[in-house]
Amino acid sequence: MPHPYFAGLDAPRVLAHRGLVTPELEAGGVAENSWASMLAAVDAGAQYVESDCHLTSDGVAVLFHDADLRRVAGDPREIASVPYAELRSLMADRGGLLTLEDALGAFPAARFNLDVKAEAAAEPMGRLIAPHAERVLLTSFSDRYRLRALAAARSVRGSARPATSPGRGGIARVLLGVASRSRRQQAAAFEGIDALQVPERYGAVRVLSPRLIDAAHRAGVEVHVWTVNDPERMRALVSLGVDGVITDRADLALRALG
Repeated sequence: MPHPYFAGLDAPRVLAHRGLVTPELEAGGVAENSWASMLAAVDAGAQYVESDCHLTSDGVAVLFHDADLRRVAGDPREIASVPYAELRSLMADRGGLLTLEDALGAFPAARFNLDVKAEAAAEPMGRLIAPHAERVLLTSFSDRYRLRALAAARSVRGSARPATSPGRGGIARVLLGVASRSRRQQAAAFEGIDALQVPERYGAVRVLSPRLIDAAHRAGVEVHVWTVNDPERMRALVSLGVDGVITDRADLALRALG
C-alpha cells in the first residue's frame, strides 16, 4: 500500500528542488532553500518541496544544502560552526533563513522531501518530523544518516514512519538486483523504501532505464528523477514511466506536466 506521502495527489509529481528561485528572484539576491524560495515554490503551485538539512553550532536544524557558506554568502565557515542567530543574520538579505521546524509549521499543506546532509542533523531531524511523518520523505546520499533519522522519528511515541528513498548504497543494491533479473533480489533491494530518487546518469553509468522503472513499480515504489529543468525532457521522462521530477524550475514543470 502506498505511503500516505503520496495519497490524494496525482502523478506526475513535481518536487521543487530547494524551493524555487526564478531568474528574477536570483537577481534580487534570493538564495535556494530560503524562506523566499520556499514561498515562491508553494505560490507557484508546488505540492512537493525538496530541501536539505544541516545543524548549526547550537543545534538548530536549518534548511541548507552546502556544508559551508562559501557559495551562498562568500564565507568559508561550515554551517556546523555558526550559531543560529548569526546564520539568520547572514541570510536576512538572501531570502531569509528557514529552520526545519518553521518550514513544517509555515507550510502545513506542503509535502517535504528532506535530505539529511550531516550525521549530526539526523536525530534532531527525525524528532522534528515525527509529528508530520505522513507528509515527509527522508533521503540522504548516506544510508547511515537516513536510517538514523528514520529511527529517531520512529522513537517518538505515537509517530508513524516517514516515507523514504535510499542513499548510494541502497541505489547500488537496486541496480544490481535489476541487472541480475532476479525478482527475489529486486524485491529484497526495494524492501522498506517508498521512492527511488535517481539521476538519469551518474558519470558514464546509465542509471535510469525502462527495466529499472518496471522493477520499481512491481515493488510499489515510485521513481523520481533529478535534477530536470528542461520541460521537453520532463515530458519525455514522464512518457517513459517516471512518477516525478525533481526540478529547480517547478514553475516550468507545473506548466509542462499539468
